[in-house]
Amino acid sequence: MTYYLGIDGGGSKTSCCIGDKQSVLATVETGPSNVTRVGEDCARESIHRAILQACAAAGVNISEIRRACIGAAGAGRGRVAETIRSIAAESLRCEIDVVGDMYIALEAAFGAAPGAIVIAGTGSIAYARDARGNIARAGGWGFAVSDEGSAHWIGRAAVSSALRAIDEGIEATHLLQSLMRIGGQQSIDDFVHAANGNADLAALFPAVESSASGGQPVAQRVLADAGIELAQLAAIVLRRLFPDDDSVPLGMVGGVFRHSSHVREAFYNEIRKSRPRVKVCAEIVEPVHGALNIARRQSA
Repeated sequence: MTYYLGIDGGGSKTSCCIGDKQSVLATVETGPSNVTRVGEDCARESIHRAILQACAAAGVNISEIRRACIGAAGAGRGRVAETIRSIAAESLRCEIDVVGDMYIALEAAFGAAPGAIVIAGTGSIAYARDARGNIARAGGWGFAVSDEGSAHWIGRAAVSSALRAIDEGIEATHLLQSLMRIGGQQSIDDFVHAANGNADLAALFPAVESSASGGQPVAQRVLADAGIELAQLAAIVLRRLFPDDDSVPLGMVGGVFRHSSHVREAFYNEIRKSRPRVKVCAEIVEPVHGALNIARRQSA
């Protein structure tokens, strides 16, 4: 038998699936493998475990995998792509394609057809392709200067909003307490020190979502702002590639969309203001399936 492998390597998790020509046989998740954010050692461990666990779950020997495709943030930069390929080649003995995470997401959403996607995970980006194969992107320039509406952006905005509440004379808010519990800080000084250091602000997203679901207006406003930012990224690529086509499909990708109805609602409402006939796809896209499809196609 001949099998194919797809990987979606992100900043919070790595998804890996194995399939034959028609079916998906197994899908597993391991830790993060975004080399830029977590480093080569962590990425190596996550990718190797993902491959081994997927093969075990599918009952497939690694030697039976004919081709693999890995989608990774930053893979458009040659150095990142080569690092990821080198890591995967330590386990795999087949041809390995390394492409950008937005490329596998677009493949999963629409195949070869035109359309636009917005990815909102640890980072964020909008990406689109028209019927002639022209590409447009917006955002995705990194967490320090861009990645609007992402989990990292949400975490940073929540910290800023919680501290602004203190400036306004409000004692420890529910949101601030929730954020401090995530990092295990006992005092505001410790919290501020961690937030200004190397804290993983994307890890604060679940606490923000929980506070918003509990009716906390500050958290709700942060998530609404995130949805608006993501819609504005979508509007840029739609305007560039589809200025006169209001029927273009628009897909949502990533954990922020998957886990936050507040973000989805704000995103949908903001899109409707400028492009009321754009077809926002309700189902959250699974990029790893796009990686598997590319591996199948490239081996044909």
